Amino acid sequence: MTQFTINTQVSDIVTALPQSADLFRNLRIDYCCGGKVSLKEAAEQRSLDVKEVLKDIHSIEEKRESRESLEPSEFGEKTLIAYIQEKYHAGLREELPLLAPYITKVARVHGENHPHLLRVQEIFKTLRAELLDHTNDEDTNVFPMILQFLADPTPGLKETLKPHVFELETEHDNAGRLLHELREITNNFTPPEGACGTYRLVYARLEQLEKETFEHVHLENNILFDRIRQAI
Repeated sequence: MTQFTINTQVSDIVTALPQSADLFRNLRIDYCCGGKVSLKEAAEQRSLDVKEVLKDIHSIEEKRESRESLEPSEFGEKTLIAYIQEKYHAGLREELPLLAPYITKVARVHGENHPHLLRVQEIFKTLRAELLDHTNDEDTNVFPMILQFLADPTPGLKETLKPHVFELETEHDNAGRLLHELREITNNFTPPEGACGTYRLVYARLEQLEKETFEHVHLENNILFDRIRQAI
């Protein structure tokens, strides 16, 4: 059941549902310095229909909840691959471009006094490029090859598939190292005292990115790829 109403403060909505910041940003509702107002008041200030804004927030919330309600480790290989693509691959393609401008802004505004934010920006840029290349390779090449192998496990396809699985796991390890460094330099994604709303938002969404990437890698390394290794 939703926790948000027209009387919920904008800043509280963004704290509980970080992705709602994208909606507020598009609607030009200040969730940062001016976020300590009710959704109703914020909508009225922008001459918006608060019921429509609340409906959009509920849609974001429902989308997140539906992605978290399944137990994918019990899926068959074909369903598991589709689940990984829908939840994690599509999720990354949606989230990474949306998160980028917030990180750029925080690094630009606060980087002089908090120089680690410049490194956060560098790591995110690398991580974004690698994760998008990685998921594109899986969707375009490796996952179709896995499905073909499961349908017709020929010796030739078996030998072709082996190095791809190894390479993907190596890329997972590298993403894990980058995320580990992010957690280290952000003090476990804990914003400093007095940090602005955008600063807090960046840390919350980076921590969510870490959580979902670890879930993603677990499903591939320990479920899907384990099954493939047993077959090859």
